[in-house]
Amino acid sequence: MIDAESFLASNPPRRRVEEQADGDGLQEADPGDPERAEKEGPHGRRPRRSGGRRGRIPRPGGFGLASSSGEGQHRDDADDPVACREAALTLLDAAARSSGALAERLRKKGFQSQVVDDVIDRLLQVGLLDDRSYAEDLLRSCLGRDMGERGALNEMTRKGLPRSLAQEVVAQAAGEGLFIDSAYELGRKVAAKTRGLDMQVRRRRLWGAGGRKGHDPGLLSQVAADVFGSGDPLD
Repeated sequence: MIDAESFLASNPPRRRVEEQADGDGLQEADPGDPERAEKEGPHGRRPRRSGGRRGRIPRPGGFGLASSSGEGQHRDDADDPVACREAALTLLDAAARSSGALAERLRKKGFQSQVVDDVIDRLLQVGLLDDRSYAEDLLRSCLGRDMGERGALNEMTRKGLPRSLAQEVVAQAAGEGLFIDSAYELGRKVAAKTRGLDMQVRRRRLWGAGGRKGHDPGLLSQVAADVFGSGDPLD
């Protein structure tokens, strides 16, 4: 049987590109380095350490992810309103956004805050941004997913809508009984999926699903009583 030293002598490892964990760039490994060959073993691979992470490949141009503080990458046109407006329109072409979400994306792209604010204000003035229309569309989406009042409010603020506007739209929907309809629709779906299971299990499933979707506990109690209290209405 051929030993490792003889194998290496007749099959020298090929040159390969190795990631540098410190992000300084790419460096070619020297196959003739005896210390590296000893560390990498007979097949030219460094043993993987359990629980460790591989280094990340540097991004083209040397830019990393935007920081959590909202500071984005450096750019030469950071104070150019025309470039900022073009970037904003490109983002809006890709997907509808609230003014808050759009402003955050532009700042992460490296545009100055004052320039971003001016561009957002102008887009709102000419109607290319409409937070109320976006909020109403988002409300319909939330109701389509059987979400409750709290869940819809959280979703709207998460999407960058002003909290005052989100509260107004959600309150109007609540006044129209839309979240009651949503809760009962959720109850019917849970009842259909859990038919044949123990009643306590079915009730827990409803409470769990309703809680995740942000429904009011009192409303869930009423739905549970109506859906499971006197027999399954879907039977």
